Amino acid sequence: MDLGHSFDDKCESRLYIGNLDLRITEAALIKMFSPFGKIVSEDFLWHTRGPKRGEPRGYAFVQFNTKEEAKLAKEKMHGKLVCGRPLVVRLASEKYLMDAASNSPNAIGDSSKSSLAGSSSGQVNRSAKIAAIKNKLKAMEEEGGNPKKQKQADSISCME
Repeated sequence: MDLGHSFDDKCESRLYIGNLDLRITEAALIKMFSPFGKIVSEDFLWHTRGPKRGEPRGYAFVQFNTKEEAKLAKEKMHGKLVCGRPLVVRLASEKYLMDAASNSPNAIGDSSKSSLAGSSSGQVNRSAKIAAIKNKLKAMEEEGGNPKKQKQADSISCME
């Protein structure tokens, strides 16, 4: 029975980190999470075959020394914007539970669909917003898009 107990503890100190920008390196990930405790191990997942072979998959697992450290990291890092994308940080044990729950294709799809269909005014509002964004983009393009400004925006990247 003792073996099972240590497995549970291990699961509770292991974090799933998802929605990683592809520019985030293994070293950067460790650096981001090391302030919260001692990292015992880390699995950074890569595509092993196919056209994306060698590219990061966009998620990783980090194993902390204690479940308290893992909990702290989860609280501080979940939803944090890194390279413009909010991180998804969960206990690895929660990840497996959620995968099992979402295996039925109807579980997620239907609930979001019905809420959208229920409010036709929301739909109109959304297309109006999209039209406004398109108009704004068009206006910006017509201003002649100052090339100097463009360069500056490009140089502000995640790599710095």
